[in-house]
Amino acid sequence: MLNRRLLLTGVGALAVVAGARWLDGASPGSLSADADAGPLEIQKSDSEWRRVLTKAQYEVLRLHRTEVPGSSPLNHETRKGTFACAGCDLPLFSSDAKYDSRTGWPSFYAPLTNAVATSTDHLLLLPRTEVHCRRCGGHLGHVFNDGPPPTGLRYCINGVALNFAPDPTA
Repeated sequence: MLNRRLLLTGVGALAVVAGARWLDGASPGSLSADADAGPLEIQKSDSEWRRVLTKAQYEVLRLHRTEVPGSSPLNHETRKGTFACAGCDLPLFSSDAKYDSRTGWPSFYAPLTNAVATSTDHLLLLPRTEVHCRRCGGHLGHVFNDGPPPTGLRYCINGVALNFAPDPTA
């Protein structure tokens, strides 16, 4: 019979494992994309990434952390334009695919062609599909199957991992 002490010990052990992986900044698994997956086009040392990114960008893009929900000004960005990787400036998402998912993070129903790669993330002990920039491997967020038509996908992306460039004609 399961007693309270055994249950609490098990929950505590899972919390320690999840916390240790989060603090360690679990490295990405092998990336996959629609295009042939090869070595990343942009590779930098850890010290180079620390030098070119802000602390918040580094923690999200390189350590796979998550920004505080509702903290990104890009949540409210409604202009026409392109959202690019904050690490390498690769265009990732069009404003045409952005929508308000009411989750606290910028959300899109589709990336631009050949823009992102994915891997499986087990950080919270359940598998999730992690989204990366296909050029520099930066962690962007996760994709879920609860989005709107036409794809039914929700790319839940950390705003700090993105730069926005408004269309010059808009």
